[in-house]
Amino acid sequence: MPYLLDANVFIEAKNRYYGLDFCPAFWAWLLRENAAGSVLSIEKVGDELEAGEDELSEWAAARGPEFFLKPTVAMAKSLVTVSEWAGAQDYEPVAVSRFLEGADYYLVAHAHAHGHSVVTHERHSTSKKMIKIPDACLGLDVKSMSTFEMLRHERARFVLGPGGSPAAAPGA
Repeated sequence: MPYLLDANVFIEAKNRYYGLDFCPAFWAWLLRENAAGSVLSIEKVGDELEAGEDELSEWAAARGPEFFLKPTVAMAKSLVTVSEWAGAQDYEPVAVSRFLEGADYYLVAHAHAHGHSVVTHERHSTSKKMIKIPDACLGLDVKSMSTFEMLRHERARFVLGPGGSPAAAPGA
């Protein structure tokens, strides 16, 4: 099942544990898995990343629609379904509005329409002030997980290659 990555996956990786400067194997793995059709994101996430005007925005801008998918016709029904789900919950009206205006709405709808798993660092919440991706996914029967769950599920390995240079392990 392909994975759709939330913006926070890229941002957290760059800022913390898989920096572009010291863990290029993570980014190479993303590209390899994208070429295989198993790691993707959506255009709105790409737009968020490109707005950052940093090394991550440059990385995202170089990926294009092969990595950051454009909305599809198949999403139309799912956009309605996700919108109806959000409106039928007990969230504050401003939380529903913010959700429907942001990339998370499109991310969940794309996953719903195409049977993808959503990868995010967000966690379930009981707050009614904000709709979190895992809560929307749970309510819509869409699988969600963390970056680390995805990497473990895919058995990704980042090891030092010949000469001590970082490389993705064969079969990773």
